[in-house]
Amino acid sequence: MKFAQWALAFAAATGLASVSMAQPASYPSKPVKVVVGYAAGGAVDVVARTIGQSLSATLGQPFVVENKPGAGTNIAVKSVITAEADGHTLLMAANALAANMSLYQPVPFDAEKELVAVSMIGRVPVVIAANPNVPYANIKQLIEAAKGKPNSIAYGSPGNGSTPHMAIELFARAAGIDLQHIPYRGGAPAITDTIGGQVPLVAINALEALPQVRSGRLKVLAVLSPNRSANFPEVPTIAESGFPGFEASVWYGLVAPVATPKPIVARLHAEVQKALQTKEVRERMTGVGGEVVPGSAEMFANLIHSERVRYEKLVREANIKPD
Repeated sequence: MKFAQWALAFAAATGLASVSMAQPASYPSKPVKVVVGYAAGGAVDVVARTIGQSLSATLGQPFVVENKPGAGTNIAVKSVITAEADGHTLLMAANALAANMSLYQPVPFDAEKELVAVSMIGRVPVVIAANPNVPYANIKQLIEAAKGKPNSIAYGSPGNGSTPHMAIELFARAAGIDLQHIPYRGGAPAITDTIGGQVPLVAINALEALPQVRSGRLKVLAVLSPNRSANFPEVPTIAESGFPGFEASVWYGLVAPVATPKPIVARLHAEVQKALQTKEVRERMTGVGGEVVPGSAEMFANLIHSERVRYEKLVREANIKPD
């Protein structure tokens, strides 16, 4: 059975398919809380505020971002799962939503059963960036340096099990090199230490790297996206660097408690799709290194499922543990 068919069968079995299709005339009747499992100022926070501002204008109620960092975003996820399912509490989710179901034991939640996909927002590629003073300018030179002194080159990441961490670990194994992983609690401190020379490399999403690259405080060795980034047009992709198949992006999307009435989910999805077509949102996303990804709620649900399966394999093979 295809996942989409399974999802419909599950909804019917649990009674979700029988939810009244009558559109609540007053929705939203109060400010909508958008929970973010990361500190203010980070990539997910920026995306949440960008979309929230647009939805506030079209739906007539404030969309207020509430930052709840901690436990690898599990605190934020659980707070939304247990919130009233009336459309007034949403989660701006990223890859951790799929990864944490494999990283943490016991399993902290089941995103496919306890949350409903509202809409994909966009994605931002992961980049391998370096302090400008390191002696290597591209992936080939990095590999040569790493092979000369195994496990002597360190890289920072936003944390154990983060998308950048897992992407670089798999790349390193394919390249036959050993890199020393230094996990941080978020992208900002990892970038700060790379700029300061405490670590030579950082694996981070392009959104967070872009301001530092523009100021000359970081240089990008490779972009882990299928195509070259418009913000780093001179930087080769990981595939161009000799390692196809190691593309990695951080994705973002809105989810809600699973019992949220279907008409509310449908309205939110439609309004997000409208927002993604606006010049302001597109410019904001592309201006910080990302791209908008319009599509159906089913598409986003399928992505969460496929990412869950992929992370289960990565966590097992690389023996990755959470912080």
